[in-house]
Amino acid sequence: MKLHELTITQAHKLLKKNEISARELTRATLEHVGSIEGKIGAYITLLEDMAMTQAESADQAIAKGNCHPLTGIPIAVKDLICIKGQKTTCASRILENFISPYDATVIKNLKRAGAVFIGKTNMDEFAMGSSTENSSHKLTHNPWNPDRIPGGSSGGSAAAVGADMCISALGSDTGGSIRQPASHCGVVGMKPTYGRVSRFGLVAFASSLDQIGPITKDVMDCALMMNVISGYDKSDSTSVPEDVPDYTAALKNNIKGMIVGIPVEYHSVKGLDPEVSAAVNSAVKLIESLGAECIEVSLPNTEYVVATYYVIAPSEASSNLARYDGVKYGFRDGEKQNLLDMYCGTRSKGFGPEVQRRIIIGTYCLSSGYYDAYYGKASQVRTLIMEDFKKAFETCDVIFAPVAPTPAFKVGENIDDPLTMYLSDIFTLSANLAGIPGMSVPCGFSSEGMPIGLQVLGPHFAEEKLLNIAYAFEQATDFHKQRPEL
Repeated sequence: MKLHELTITQAHKLLKKNEISARELTRATLEHVGSIEGKIGAYITLLEDMAMTQAESADQAIAKGNCHPLTGIPIAVKDLICIKGQKTTCASRILENFISPYDATVIKNLKRAGAVFIGKTNMDEFAMGSSTENSSHKLTHNPWNPDRIPGGSSGGSAAAVGADMCISALGSDTGGSIRQPASHCGVVGMKPTYGRVSRFGLVAFASSLDQIGPITKDVMDCALMMNVISGYDKSDSTSVPEDVPDYTAALKNNIKGMIVGIPVEYHSVKGLDPEVSAAVNSAVKLIESLGAECIEVSLPNTEYVVATYYVIAPSEASSNLARYDGVKYGFRDGEKQNLLDMYCGTRSKGFGPEVQRRIIIGTYCLSSGYYDAYYGKASQVRTLIMEDFKKAFETCDVIFAPVAPTPAFKVGENIDDPLTMYLSDIFTLSANLAGIPGMSVPCGFSSEGMPIGLQVLGPHFAEEKLLNIAYAFEQATDFHKQRPEL
């Protein structure tokens, strides 16, 4: 096995035994990135000098006996998470030259663990999209088939992990933006409980929905990343002061007695690909054979999830993106002579069409006379969606569902059809609205060789349950071991 193909667990063992160095691991990963980046387009900014300096520091720490599981591990970072002294562009022209003056809390945590940052990954602009086709920088391609999208908005991070262009990555999930690209790229992705991982230093899209999480090659690596990035942060007012368990201890490979809920409403979702349905059903049968009990549960407000999300998320985006006016930082339209024209010119030229679309929708929903009818009503329905899950989890430990209705579609196939694109997140949006944890684990392939993911959902702060059952499923299959031919 080549160095860049290692998992965190495998690399850590070799580093700890001094069989490889962090510099060798980092250099091998960077060389692999250089050889296929033109084909995949996973990165916006490569941080070669920083990475090699961090690798040198990691080797020094290991020589002194300080070898954390993430020490010397090359990690990619979605380009809306701030790294001090480096560009954070959000894949938008309006922030194309913005240099972050501070580290996000998750970056501080990873630095303390000795991680190495390979680069900042491509994404949908300001995380608004489901295919990573809305970036102002480039297209990112699926490593399993470059003619297909990698998913979004964390498509760059998922593609980088799937193509072994890093050992692990960070993404963000506002409506499925970790789980959906993880599914499409054949890797593991987790959206933690809202408040479990600090959002300080994450450029906001929709503040009540955004959550940072890991994208990894297997479930054990996911647990290792969660151990480091989780925890209370006083700099984030939405951070929850819950103790952080050792997530690796939850990987017991024993799920006897666990109850898995299968939502009846998901069977009738329009557009669900038969191959996706078959892969998820096979996963259900396998998990039963491993000792779990599967029962039907009801999430009666499922039909309102997409409409609710696409009122709340654009409304919060409209508010959060009001700060990009060309005055304090970021792109400014210097051709305009007065303040109002400068505002209009800056935002028209700085934001792409999808971001502008969502700002307009959100501004309308928050406008005088419409707030109660749209945002207020959506907030009430959101409470009903949360109650659906609360009731369901009274009878089951976790819920199994598809991640996306279809495998990865072709580049350009849906870019001019916003409604179809929005519906591609129908199975993932509810977890963000309810604030519960969710993850994607590989569960099969389509007839065209594209990965399919199984989504596991759980109650608030039940990441251990998700990791345990995902690990048991993973150990009984070999989907996660299959890699694309590049």
